[in-house]
Amino acid sequence: MTTLLIKNARIVDGTSTEPTAPMQIAIEDGRIRDVAPSVSFSADEELDLDGLTVMPGLIDCHVHTIASSANLGLNASLPSSLVAARAATLMKNMIMRGFTTVRDLGGADRGLQLAVEEGHFTAPRLVICGKALSQTGGHTDYRGPYDNRDVSWYAQALGTLGRICDGKPELMRAAREELKGGAQFLKVMADGGVSSPSDPVGYLVYSVDELKALVEIANGFGTYVAAHLYADAAIVRALDCGITCIEHGNLIGDETIKRVAREGAVVVPTNITYDLLARKGAEFGLPPESVAKVADVREAGLERLVKLFEAGVTMGYGSDLLGGMQTEQSGEFPLRGRFIPSDAVIRSATVDAAKVLRMEGEVGVIAPGAHADIIAVDGNPLENLDLLTGQGAHMPLIMQGGRAIKKASSL
Repeated sequence: MTTLLIKNARIVDGTSTEPTAPMQIAIEDGRIRDVAPSVSFSADEELDLDGLTVMPGLIDCHVHTIASSANLGLNASLPSSLVAARAATLMKNMIMRGFTTVRDLGGADRGLQLAVEEGHFTAPRLVICGKALSQTGGHTDYRGPYDNRDVSWYAQALGTLGRICDGKPELMRAAREELKGGAQFLKVMADGGVSSPSDPVGYLVYSVDELKALVEIANGFGTYVAAHLYADAAIVRALDCGITCIEHGNLIGDETIKRVAREGAVVVPTNITYDLLARKGAEFGLPPESVAKVADVREAGLERLVKLFEAGVTMGYGSDLLGGMQTEQSGEFPLRGRFIPSDAVIRSATVDAAKVLRMEGEVGVIAPGAHADIIAVDGNPLENLDLLTGQGAHMPLIMQGGRAIKKASSL
């Protein structure tokens, strides 16, 4: 059992517009034991963070750890061994940006998660849904209009974000297989998307009966369904079916926003991906037909972000970047900060992100019982969100489970 006492921790977690007074944080065996102005604790090591801002480890609620290329059809065909090796690099870069927990929204499997848990990869804590569920011609069906080759292999290839399943029996079997395989929640493609060739945004994917059956399976397992959604009609239909986690939500209507707030559903906007796709999508391998779809959702997503904030909707931080664009994972911080207050932006990657993951009290907070995921920032991110960018350049300390992943020599 290892122990550590952190001194002079001025904490920022997004729940206040100012850092706390200097606190002491007692850490024992990877968990936070106590947080107070002064604690009685005999530690093996002491660490003084005077002059720095101390934060919970950041949480990205929407990543694709296996997407080494923005051309997802190409990525799907890569050998799984190569995909895993590239995923290791992508995940190491994530934790070096201060993201100590990430939720994968399609692709990562239990094997990759175990590799992280067993310490083979230096990576964020990984929360998975297994393969996202898509109908024929839906999001994650990478075949073009004249390609009807069998894609049953999607379910087993690490490089695919999703698997194809049609009709209630097939969809229900696929959902049960993902849960059996270690999925902690289910992901369904309930609208068209940008990165796939045959599904326009606003396509009402899957029937109402199919979506309700999926929710029933998730609820019976004690978990939830997250749904890829853009158009307001698709979002309303998903809510009617019992889906409680909306990914993207760029075209959500005013009345639907009020309903989401009233019913306690959550939304994970991913604006940075559209910003980058519009500017550099083709450069990173996104097919032309996908680049053309970006304009439909880019500006609307930022305008809806303000409406969601004003309505009090719980929002998680999401990047949803693919391939080489993943270096811009932290860009969602200053992008959101142009539209909503900095404390709300930070909260989306800490306390509110933990709510999205249903891991309240475990991550996203510096409090007794939580994992000792702690980062120190050189400056106050409440005043300058750019301090959370730069590939972790402004973070002299990144700690996960009480272990220093990065520690400057000056500490």
